[in-house]
Amino acid sequence: MSFSLWCDFVENHFLDTEFVELISSGKINGATSNPAIFKQAILNSPAYKAQIAKFKGKNAKEIYENLAIIDIQKAADKLALNFFQKNDGFVSLEIDPRLYDNTALSLGEAKRLYTAISKANVMMKIPATPQSYEVMSALMSDGISVNATLIFSLAQAKACFDALNSGLKAFRAKNANALKGGNLREPQGVISVFVSRFDRLLNTKVLAKNEVGILNASLCYHHIHAQNEQNIRTLFASTGVKGDDLPKDYYIGELLFDNSINTAPMDALRAFKGGVICENGLRENGAKFKTPLSESEIHTKLRANLSDDELENACKFLLDEGLKQFCVAFEEILRALR
Repeated sequence: MSFSLWCDFVENHFLDTEFVELISSGKINGATSNPAIFKQAILNSPAYKAQIAKFKGKNAKEIYENLAIIDIQKAADKLALNFFQKNDGFVSLEIDPRLYDNTALSLGEAKRLYTAISKANVMMKIPATPQSYEVMSALMSDGISVNATLIFSLAQAKACFDALNSGLKAFRAKNANALKGGNLREPQGVISVFVSRFDRLLNTKVLAKNEVGILNASLCYHHIHAQNEQNIRTLFASTGVKGDDLPKDYYIGELLFDNSINTAPMDALRAFKGGVICENGLRENGAKFKTPLSESEIHTKLRANLSDDELENACKFLLDEGLKQFCVAFEEILRALR
């Protein structure tokens, strides 16, 4: 049984300080970033002023990419031992969120950024839109690990798995001899199912407050876990809580499922008393796994709170809002760097 905990925060100074402590203590074994995270870091941290000045003369997107690449390379280096020991060790970088509806440009950007970073333990983060499933498959086929993000519905989770799995199968077919000789590592895929945003949207409309996000995410987990493909796992994302009505680590504890990942903001990580649980015994913290409700129990509970149409509409709204928020955050970074 295993459980991974990734830090949902990247900032240059933090990567040299608390980030290292979190890794060495076994609290985390990976990290993620997104445009909103980089916006917070680049616009609010003094650590970037000298770097920005160094890139004077480049356009805003080039400056942003240079700053992001430096941070992602640094995070990847800090996580390199984990990666070498096959204890995750991944860090994710999202492509320009404004490309979510353009397959060709998304694929080109993902490959370009991956090449520029030049670290095997980097995952390219791709939003789960209809135009992006082909991108996920193509990257996996080329041996590039993928973080499929902004998943809200079971239909998205299924489509992401199919895309990642088809790419993984193609990679295995193309590289059978190298894989047999142990000279090549297979790419990994994670399917990032967003959780707390459901509850913030629906708490005033349902009886089971702070549960719908967990139920919906558990349904996605059931499907992904049942496929029994160790290289493709569920990642529970958006697991921070707002307000003081819940413990900060609520969504970590409630989703402590075998062979899953939870990517959490710093206040949740600090509150959580456990950490990474590894099959190979690298670190054990005694945390107890939770057993998710059965699929039939989940459906019963969901339908007691929402109709199928209401759940589908919530998923669509949250996906549209998530895409919009990441695009806005990206535009704000670029405006500040012009």
